[in-house]
Amino acid sequence: MIEQPPFVAPTAFTDAEAALARVQQIHAAGVAHLGERLQAFIALREPPAQPLPRVRACYPFVRLATTQSHHPDTRLAYGFVTHAGRYETTLARPDLYGPYYLEQFRLLLANHDAPLVVGVSSQPIPLPFSFGDDEYFDGGLAPWQRALLPEVFDLPDLMAMDDRIANGTHVARPGETAPLALFTAPRVDYSLQRLRHYTGTSPDWFQNFVLFTNYQFYIDEFIALGEAEMQNPASPYTTFVQPGNVVTRRRGCAPEPGDERGAAPERMPQMPAYHLMREDRSGITLVNIGVGPSNAKNITDHIAVLRPHAWIMIGHCAGLRNRQQLGDYVLAHGYVRADHVLDDDLPLWIPVPALAEVQIALQEAVADVTRLQGAELKRVMRTGTVATTDNRNWELLGGGAPQQRFSQSRAVALDMESATIAANGFRFRVPYGTLLCVSDKPLHGEIKLPGMANHFYRERVSQHLAIGIRAIERLRQDGLDRLHSRKLRSFAEVAFQ
Repeated sequence: MIEQPPFVAPTAFTDAEAALARVQQIHAAGVAHLGERLQAFIALREPPAQPLPRVRACYPFVRLATTQSHHPDTRLAYGFVTHAGRYETTLARPDLYGPYYLEQFRLLLANHDAPLVVGVSSQPIPLPFSFGDDEYFDGGLAPWQRALLPEVFDLPDLMAMDDRIANGTHVARPGETAPLALFTAPRVDYSLQRLRHYTGTSPDWFQNFVLFTNYQFYIDEFIALGEAEMQNPASPYTTFVQPGNVVTRRRGCAPEPGDERGAAPERMPQMPAYHLMREDRSGITLVNIGVGPSNAKNITDHIAVLRPHAWIMIGHCAGLRNRQQLGDYVLAHGYVRADHVLDDDLPLWIPVPALAEVQIALQEAVADVTRLQGAELKRVMRTGTVATTDNRNWELLGGGAPQQRFSQSRAVALDMESATIAANGFRFRVPYGTLLCVSDKPLHGEIKLPGMANHFYRERVSQHLAIGIRAIERLRQDGLDRLHSRKLRSFAEVAFQ
């Protein structure tokens, strides 16, 4: 016996808002059902004499069945399917993804000759994925309840959370619908949980433009900026959120329910996130990913499910050319990948191209902030290939091996994160860019020493962060239609952005 919410028959919709409302209804009913049955389970004082019924609620789905094998506007990067057929995806957290789902629904209805069908899928909602940020249930369970929990409720199933769709390796079984989105609902919910853990903030705060850095100095500058913006009643930013979901509202804005629950964590999370928010989610999230490609892959694997409009790496690098100076900028137009963390998902033979829209925004942002043009701008910023390694002590390889490799690749800078972030942007169809700042030149005898490093940080961090923020402002002003590039879409692409 399985206890489920009341059945909701699949229904066809030609109105996007009505379709979204049905998705929200199905998901809310499922979460409420799990919550009610869990409370009854917790209330048991001793093991039941008879087996308990299975408790289940399933994600909503949306389906498109079309006979139309073309789309009307070849400039579109998403919002359509390329062949006639049946397409479907499960949907998670419509409270968080409502505006995103609404846009995808509207595009599909506008570009195709068929309604959207919304119903209840056969994919269970895992019990831990049905709770909010401050809700916990397992701390007070008796040992026998813990043992019984998997027999009564559905728990996360890793077999339902792979990245085969995004990787282009998904093959539909005969009679199976083709995917509409890169991520299934369980994969989305899994990453939302991971974001809470790694960044110390709720996924609800994340903005659609993301900056990554590998040094705390950038965080310190961002905190100062966020606090200053919140004192400015005319600021376009409305809210500043720090780890622990500590919320500061702009001067003149009233607190909102839940703000009081935020508290600075006793220990910082592994990759703390800070959010300078705008009302339309077009603000800026800054994440300190620390050092290394494993962290870079980990955090972008999870932020990707939020479908941001762009992510940009701003961090430090080793300058590889003798004419570079400490504090010079490097705008990556190509990447050498020696990170070894994405080789199975995105083989090395796949190129990771530069995206013109992001490149132009970064270059113009450097000009805006430094007030340099022409030859003077080129003197402080070099465009070239960035090599990313997983070997922090690459300098000790000896025998001239690093020099030879970098010379052959024409690399001008080296770090441990940028190519990973760019490659995952390519893999997950998230526009990406890299602007690094030279902090040492180990091949030319200029290694990072404490006094030199401190002077460099004071001189450059504030300017570098300002450039990253200015680049995001330019991308926002230029419009999202230009930003989302068809270069990131395959010839067998899903419809959702």
